[in-house]
Amino acid sequence: MSDLFKKAISLGLGLTVVSKEKVEKVVDDLVKRGELAPSESKALVGRLIERGEEEQTQIKTLIYDQVKRVLSELNVPSENDVAALEQRIAALELRVQELEGQRSE
Repeated sequence: MSDLFKKAISLGLGLTVVSKEKVEKVVDDLVKRGELAPSESKALVGRLIERGEEEQTQIKTLIYDQVKRVLSELNVPSENDVAALEQRIAALELRVQELEGQRSE
């Protein structure tokens, strides 16, 4: 079964973008060619789908980390940086209002 799993992957499934239907079709083709017993096909489909989901998660994590690194290198402020600045601006606006109120007294 492990050899078949590797063979299916090497067939170029591109598990990260393949639909369940396409995986099932490839596995059905393996069964038709006699490279896989019909009783093993359901388990292989399940394993391939699971592997595809794992790869999608890994790719998303990799992309997120790369984007975060690039944004940091470009000195793009983070959401927390912007929130902190908004709080400082609000505090300064309040202070300006207080000072302007003292002048008119």
